Amino acid sequence: MIYRDPLKKISLKKYLGSRVTVALILLGGVFLVGILGYKLFSGYTWTDAIYMTVITITTIGFGEVQQLSPQEKLLTSVYIICSIFFVGYAISVITEYMLSKNNIGNLRAKKVKSKIDALKDHIIVCGYGRNGNQAVSKLLAYNKNFVVIDHDEKVLEPLYDSGMLYINGNATEDEVLKEAGIERASTLMCTLPGDADNVFIVLSAKQLNEKLKIISRATKESTTYKLKLAGADNVIMPDKIGGDHMASLVVTPDLVEFLGHLSVSRQEGSINIEEMDFDHICTDGQEHAIKELDLRKKTGCTVIGYRAPDGNYSVNPDPDMIIRKNSKLIFIGKPEQIEKLKQTYKD
Repeated sequence: MIYRDPLKKISLKKYLGSRVTVALILLGGVFLVGILGYKLFSGYTWTDAIYMTVITITTIGFGEVQQLSPQEKLLTSVYIICSIFFVGYAISVITEYMLSKNNIGNLRAKKVKSKIDALKDHIIVCGYGRNGNQAVSKLLAYNKNFVVIDHDEKVLEPLYDSGMLYINGNATEDEVLKEAGIERASTLMCTLPGDADNVFIVLSAKQLNEKLKIISRATKESTTYKLKLAGADNVIMPDKIGGDHMASLVVTPDLVEFLGHLSVSRQEGSINIEEMDFDHICTDGQEHAIKELDLRKKTGCTVIGYRAPDGNYSVNPDPDMIIRKNSKLIFIGKPEQIEKLKQTYKD
């Protein structure tokens, strides 16, 4: 499961932070009272007043700048006693805050590591830039287990606060990939902006896990072949996809607009397209023809695609087509029909 227990870190941090603020105010107040007291009541210069305040608070024991009167000695004695309590309290709170901050960081790392070590068949997202962010949003919508790898701690901080798993490190290093559970993962997404880094990660990942499915982004057409040769199963070029989409809006605007109304996102419950594998559709374990299952009558959804066990796709499959083991069906329908499909053939 995705880690969603941030150990009440936020409340503890606020609590300690408020205590530190109070401690700093008390510490500043003690210094201010001492400086003003020696300046106004003893007639010291500002420099001498600061000096007397410092040696009094720290109880160093150096001699006074000038002889004190009995009244000034009495006030200084009271001031020493009060400053001991206030300064001692401030030092203890600040020390506790510094130690607790380190402990929270260590505890956080240990808890995240234990959660990652328990994952299996999860997804590793290398890079949390624009593409990585979009990928994570989709994975969250489908309740997929994943681990994000990025070297920017500021970028990763919000992930922990939201309960997601991450590793602060360089994905090009084998040790970092192993820490993310590369041997147990099912999929790797390379979303780094540099093609060279993505090629290097794909090469390393394929060596660590031969069965791993790898999806990588690329910025240049020439890099696509290199990524495929390195072991990437799919290569995505965001710039090319964006350009094709803009051109399509010119040549086939109505078709693009219609496709834009179709959704595969579960974030707002507006999903129109869904896929299901053989085990969900053929619950008895037997291979059946599509027409035998009468899926449209049961759910209202229409079968628009079939993925054979060998990976080949068939668009608008014939009703007599046999659904083989390890295959998948792709459906289209209204959101409520898709929901009925999921309820009818739920896990």
